[in-house]
Amino acid sequence: MPEFKIFYRVSYADTDQMGVVYYANYLVLFERVRNELLRNISYPYTRLESEGVMLPVVEAHVDYKNPAFYDDLLTLTARVGQVKGCRIKMECEVGNENGQLICSGYTVHCFMDRDSRKPVRCPQDLLEILENSGDSQ
Repeated sequence: MPEFKIFYRVSYADTDQMGVVYYANYLVLFERVRNELLRNISYPYTRLESEGVMLPVVEAHVDYKNPAFYDDLLTLTARVGQVKGCRIKMECEVGNENGQLICSGYTVHCFMDRDSRKPVRCPQDLLEILENSGDSQ
């Protein structure tokens, strides 16, 4: 299954009153790298949507290990953990430039028909790409 990394510089707006990245913003970072992973394998969200498939989050989990601060350069990593039926699990990690793990976690998404709003299986084209993809950078 594919893996992809991007870099992100923490902005002041990402931080809370304590000067650390606000806990909920890590899910936004997970989304950033997840989007780029799909774009990198030539199956961006826009393609899914044009095929009438939506991909809502149905579960999210984050394990916080260390704080990140304003101006830190973070490495965001996403990998496809599992595709089963109508669900896909995306595993994510955030690290700093010293190699320290900031947090790790995952989101689970359900493939959903845009019109009926009912679960559907992962599109066959995407499933084949995922099964045939090695690690990509």
